[in-house]
Amino acid sequence: MRLVHTSDWHLGRTLHGVGMLEHQATYLDHLVELVRGERVDAVLVSGDVYDRAIPPVEAVELLAHALARLSETATVVLTPGNHDSAIRLGFGAALMRPGVHLRARPDQVGTPVLLDDAVAVYPLPYLDPDGVRDVLGDGEPLPRSHEAVTAAAMDRVRTDLAGRPGMRSVVMAHAFVLGGAASDSERDIRVGGVDSVPAGVFEGVDYVALGHLHGPQRIDGAPGQVVQYSGSPLAYSFSERNHRKSTALVELEASGPPRVELVPAPVPRRLTELVGELELVLAQGGGGLHGQDWVRVVATDDRRPPDLYARVRAAFPHALSVEHRPARTAAPPSVAVTPTRDPVELLAEFVAHVTGAEPDPAELAVLTRAYEAVREPAS
Repeated sequence: MRLVHTSDWHLGRTLHGVGMLEHQATYLDHLVELVRGERVDAVLVSGDVYDRAIPPVEAVELLAHALARLSETATVVLTPGNHDSAIRLGFGAALMRPGVHLRARPDQVGTPVLLDDAVAVYPLPYLDPDGVRDVLGDGEPLPRSHEAVTAAAMDRVRTDLAGRPGMRSVVMAHAFVLGGAASDSERDIRVGGVDSVPAGVFEGVDYVALGHLHGPQRIDGAPGQVVQYSGSPLAYSFSERNHRKSTALVELEASGPPRVELVPAPVPRRLTELVGELELVLAQGGGGLHGQDWVRVVATDDRRPPDLYARVRAAFPHALSVEHRPARTAAPPSVAVTPTRDPVELLAEFVAHVTGAEPDPAELAVLTRAYEAVREPAS
């Protein structure tokens, strides 16, 4: 059986205010071609299909088009993540074409999607402890933690699997599993201070198709078991700029451990961080190495360069973040602010701390005028 495991599409997401739907469409085109070219039997999407509970219309249309194309040649199984609304994503589950299975309800946990009576896929929607601890507790509320509700879900999975001797098994889950490396763009799922799940919770199944963490990575599981994050298909923050985005192509045969190949995802536009004195940074723009990248520029000049933002945008038309961070920043002032201190002197110390240089006479004059203007009574 050949499976594709992907997650965290975040359809409708923006990056520093710039829409990414066109780039997400490029990935979905790639995914359709991969599924067709590799003769994939099933596509597993482990949560965060949309970026927010109420997605834009364009994102809904993009998902509908992608599902229609994917289901022409493969079974598709989707679950909601912590960004999705399980109700809104799953409202049309009963209306989906036969090849599309959308599992969004916690009371469906333990009921598999069967692939040719050879592989049982158990989709777990994102299990918010506050929302599912009663449903999965069989009459008694579970402890308020991700580990408790995921363990209860896996008990249901293992109970069902015990009645299917010889069948290979896959669990889809959206969670932070201990040992995983996080990035800046994953939404915090901490509940009551507990947000993690030990990998041992998933013992008893062959392949665990994880979503939530955006970097592709494998977690240590039980012998013969593969616990894998596919990662997001695109970089959604500058902390992900060095990720090698991919889709997991999984071979699951009648026996033996699963084999996983990470197929590189297309990179419509790179994310790059450039740090240094402004003139050296600008030399890398235009027709240079990073002229067409999404960039974050950190100018380290001792004094803030004039027209910093405009000059960066002229060199890097896709600049998303610009800041001035002097390489030699003065130590924070330690002098107490008292009524006897000269306010202009205090302002000068603050400017020196922020910019790394004492204010010149012209800047001191501006600070003085600003202070005097504030002191004047309102007319």
